[in-house]
Amino acid sequence: MENLKNKVAVITGGNSGIGYATAKQLKEQGATVIITGRRKEAIEKAALELGVSAIVADQSKVSDIENLALKVKADFGKVDILFINAGITGLAAIEETSEELFDSIMNVNFKGAFFTLSKFTPILKDGASVVFLSSNTASMTTAHISVYSASKIALNSVMKTAALELAPRKIRVNSVSPGPTETEIMNKVGYDAATIKTIMNTVVEKVPLKQMGRAEDVAKMVSHLSSDASKFITGADFIMDGGMVLA
Repeated sequence: MENLKNKVAVITGGNSGIGYATAKQLKEQGATVIITGRRKEAIEKAALELGVSAIVADQSKVSDIENLALKVKADFGKVDILFINAGITGLAAIEETSEELFDSIMNVNFKGAFFTLSKFTPILKDGASVVFLSSNTASMTTAHISVYSASKIALNSVMKTAALELAPRKIRVNSVSPGPTETEIMNKVGYDAATIKTIMNTVVEKVPLKQMGRAEDVAKMVSHLSSDASKFITGADFIMDGGMVLA
């Protein structure tokens, strides 16, 4: 079913995980999809596999975001769907958090996401959909993730303000907050299969539905929020964590 036919969709951080799954989902729904990322080789490889377009851009650099918006406007015109997905994580106790760790997380997750919305707002079509990738950690308190959690709480606050500011143009702004999701991030950290299995089992124990989330499920929610099926939804955060925030 191609209910997003003729829609132009931009996904930041689209070369793996949730961004990749969402690019696949939106393309299957008929959208013209552009994925971005800071690693040229990775983003171009993903675009080739998916049959979508790729533009190299680092979400932590405002100049990159400005150039990205200009290039998208020049090549594709107006944007119907903006999925601000790029993000990084990092663990540290507050007393052990370095300025470098603080800045790297905030520059991508908050500052970068904020200015992606800011620079793309002029080229969003009236009636467009914006979705931020947030996290269930914005709704719960856990040790060692103060900066990451704060970056997502800040993001949800901007999402609500943006929903009000853009309502006159019928542009809807929402966020999706996954819990633990099966993506390649654990493999990238360099853990072996046994260690990954142990970590996943520990995490799953904390989830009432006793399973990890899937990137494809998050992609379907983004697709839903980008379609006419949710045209009366704005300023909302959708927690997708198997009930973890309830535990």
